[in-house]
Amino acid sequence: MTGAPDAVDPQPAAQVPSIRRRLAAMLYEALLLFGVGFIAAYLFSALLRYQGGINLRFAFQIYMLVVIGIYFVWCWRHGGQTLPMKTWKFRLTNVDGTPVSLPRAWLRYSLAWVSIPSIFGLVYAVFDRDRQFLHDRLAGTRLVRV
Repeated sequence: MTGAPDAVDPQPAAQVPSIRRRLAAMLYEALLLFGVGFIAAYLFSALLRYQGGINLRFAFQIYMLVVIGIYFVWCWRHGGQTLPMKTWKFRLTNVDGTPVSLPRAWLRYSLAWVSIPSIFGLVYAVFDRDRQFLHDRLAGTRLVRV
């Protein structure tokens, strides 16, 4: 037979980082994000003399969402890894193994905000055939071991 296979998986399951490894990287990421968030919040407060009042709260929340997004998207676009991903030896790619585009990185970031806090996005990985999180499946991205 010379026909092409129906669905060829570009990355074998053995090259997918374990869920435990990804959760450990998430904890490490939370520590780094504390620093990123602290500096970003300090700059916002200092420049706008914001003291937590209701008048700028929504602007502050949007600002923090964008700052954290820039951190993740920049890392994913420049090497496919944040520092915890480098430490735990995995990277973000498109499903076909190519580097993630800017719109796809922002899509993944946005979907992660929806799926991670719900816990369903994490539980989904247990049942996914490639052990990918829900936001990766929806965004067309995947985490692979390096």
